[in-house]
Amino acid sequence: MSFDPSTNRKPAQAQPLYLKPEVLKGRGSAWAIAHRYQSELREQYDDGWGSLDQHAAEEHLPPETEIIEEQARSIISSNQSPDITFDRSINPYRGCEHGCIYCFARPTHSYLNLSPGLDFETKIVAKMNAAALLRQSLAKPSYRPLSLVLGTATDAYQPVERQLRITRGIVEVLAACDHPFSLVTKSAGVERDLDLIAPMAARGLVSVYLSITTLDPALARILEPRAAAPHRRLRTIRTLAEAGVPVGVSVSPLIPFLNEPELEQVLEAAAEAGASSAFSIPLRLPWEVNPLFQDWLQQHFPDRAARVMARLRDMRGGRDNDARFGSRMTGEGLWAELMQQRLRKASDRLGLSRERRFVNLDLFRPPVPEPAPPSPDSRQGELF
Repeated sequence: MSFDPSTNRKPAQAQPLYLKPEVLKGRGSAWAIAHRYQSELREQYDDGWGSLDQHAAEEHLPPETEIIEEQARSIISSNQSPDITFDRSINPYRGCEHGCIYCFARPTHSYLNLSPGLDFETKIVAKMNAAALLRQSLAKPSYRPLSLVLGTATDAYQPVERQLRITRGIVEVLAACDHPFSLVTKSAGVERDLDLIAPMAARGLVSVYLSITTLDPALARILEPRAAAPHRRLRTIRTLAEAGVPVGVSVSPLIPFLNEPELEQVLEAAAEAGASSAFSIPLRLPWEVNPLFQDWLQQHFPDRAARVMARLRDMRGGRDNDARFGSRMTGEGLWAELMQQRLRKASDRLGLSRERRFVNLDLFRPPVPEPAPPSPDSRQGELF
């Protein structure tokens, strides 16, 4: 049975697969939504042998996070979008345990034949050879440094990084080569790499952006359940700023009637903590994110769900989502312009820059190639 997320309708013959409400804690979505490439769905069937009772018991078990180790073929992605300000990006992980219901990267799990819903936050693909691949790429004679951002799709400092340290390895390579980069995170885990980041910042090679959507811990717990609490992210901004790292705040995404009323308060708190720049992007609902978000909205805010969606459509030309370059990152119309005005006025009042921070590209040094292991046939014959 086909499923078209653009229609925002679930298949009539198959109800969405939900986990029991008591295991929703810590997960953004309990819906294993079908992805857009899926041609058929499965339904439960009682075969008379108690299989449904067993399945119901299993559903009470909390969904555990599964790490899928991958040997990636490439690690640097080139940006082809004219409305994005960076040239290249690196994402050490696919999927994100933070479970942010609004994450625009959720649909990428469809390429893995996994659900953009529950699978996205419970089945995390880790690119185990990321640092080695990056070293190889930077060592190529044709390589030239351009603006590089770490963690553009999924958070490079999500919980699994504490054990795998893949991001740490990437930063080590960039630091050894004096390669400039920026990173975006909503995790305090970036503090673990301050020993590498702070010296690079002193040479104008790095900037960090903390994503803070709300100051309300209750909203944060359901909006982005496994990310650091808002007060902890503010403390990370302070820690980075005191270490001399240029740090900004991303108040993204802005969701009408949910976190949008807090825009000025978040900017003020970030500026007080030491942020020097800010930006914001209105909520985007590409592909499967649309039904996932609307389902979440009905569960948690049924009283204002219709108002939220009506305002979003006002900013998206009457549609739930607008993927056109030039408007997808800003929205259009009166309400989108009002939010941009609020961002500009608050940023100007607080001394927050809204321009992309310049990083020094002139210090880059290609890595020293690692010596190849000796071949068994290369040993000199024992003639003497």
